[in-house]
Amino acid sequence: MQDVSLKELIESGAHFGHQSRRWNPKMAEYIYTQKEGVHVFDLTITKKMIEEALEFLKQSAKEGKTFLLLGTKKQAKDVVARISKEAGIFYVNERWLGGTLTNFDQMKRSLSSLHDMKKKREAGEYKERTKKERVLLDREIDRLERFFGGIAELNNVPNVLIIVDIKKELIAAKEARMAGTTTIGIADSNSDPTLVDYPIPMNDDASKGVEYVLTLIRDAILEGKGVSKKSSKKKEKSSKTDTKSK
Repeated sequence: MQDVSLKELIESGAHFGHQSRRWNPKMAEYIYTQKEGVHVFDLTITKKMIEEALEFLKQSAKEGKTFLLLGTKKQAKDVVARISKEAGIFYVNERWLGGTLTNFDQMKRSLSSLHDMKKKREAGEYKERTKKERVLLDREIDRLERFFGGIAELNNVPNVLIIVDIKKELIAAKEARMAGTTTIGIADSNSDPTLVDYPIPMNDDASKGVEYVLTLIRDAILEGKGVSKKSSKKKEKSSKTDTKSK
């Protein structure tokens, strides 16, 4: 299992919470102190909880469980997509659509519609349509791709949902509980950590800190799958090269 670096967490600003007046009292056990009206996390606890989450992810990957990474914050969207592709897991980084987990049959219909429209466009079946109709169809495909591209191949409700900001993604956290999906979530000082099974208390606005934790998550999943980090990066690089050559 990877070594979780306290130095890395501190340097990334992971220890700073929100202003103390905006906190959620349920986060009290993870707070070390407050400085100039801002809560400061006890990163020794954060480190321990990250390690627990990573161990769970590694074991889940060994068992062939499916993972979905959710992060729609502007500063995290690109990292969420990249980390998910490197780890070979599903992701949502645009907007969580209510019912994604609790009304999965409807979700599958939307995914099926996306597959069908893309297939028809590639086969040239829309060539006879008017220019305006083709533009509208392209826009609809782009819209569906934006929302469902990261879960296009998802056939069942995922076993594990990883959430970057559990306060922002409250609906997703509640849906996961209803669907029986295990949750891991980054919980800032204004969050309710009881919404997830494995809370990670830290600053969810610290871009470098979030990226560091997501990198650890990626490596734990790859380790559980028996895939080395190097081979995964080579695969991702190869995929990008193939795309450019087309």
